[in-house]
Amino acid sequence: MEGKLIIFSAPSGSGKTTIVRELLKHYPQFEFSISATSRAPRGVEQNGVDYYFLTQEEFDEKVATDSFVEWEEVYAGTCYGTLKSEMERIWSKGNVIIFDVDVMGGINLKRIFGKKACSIFVVAPSIEELHKRLVGRGTDSPEVIAKRIAKAEFEMSKAPEFDHKVVNDVLETAVADTRRIIDAFLAE
Repeated sequence: MEGKLIIFSAPSGSGKTTIVRELLKHYPQFEFSISATSRAPRGVEQNGVDYYFLTQEEFDEKVATDSFVEWEEVYAGTCYGTLKSEMERIWSKGNVIIFDVDVMGGINLKRIFGKKACSIFVVAPSIEELHKRLVGRGTDSPEVIAKRIAKAEFEMSKAPEFDHKVVNDVLETAVADTRRIIDAFLAE
């Protein structure tokens, strides 16, 4: 299994992080790839646990030294990326890397790693449900939520570029569907 990776992408609020956390309980050989970001922590997020929080200058320096497998400016002034050192750390233990990344990052990782990667696109059952979940989080202003919804509509058009699509309506069903996809991928 060494060298395999599983990519989860979704519009913000689709529940991909919740699904990934459930999967980590079932697969001890999976390890979460912690992304780097230039944004500040939200809520109870911790550096080195949820993200590697970097200043914009630190992020730019890592771009300049080719330290990222892939990166992008997801929102104006906010960059996210996958550090090469993070992937090497996980693979050196013989573990399978789990990615929880934005949609364009997921497409880029699949393009880079091809058959070594299984890409899964998670969607909420509707834009209305997505809006409700984002409001329910209580972490973003109405303006930020409006931006996330507009971005979600674009991101959903990218679903065909992923190997699989999972609708997260009932969490248990979405997790079971995802486990079937992963088990088939790991058996290849």
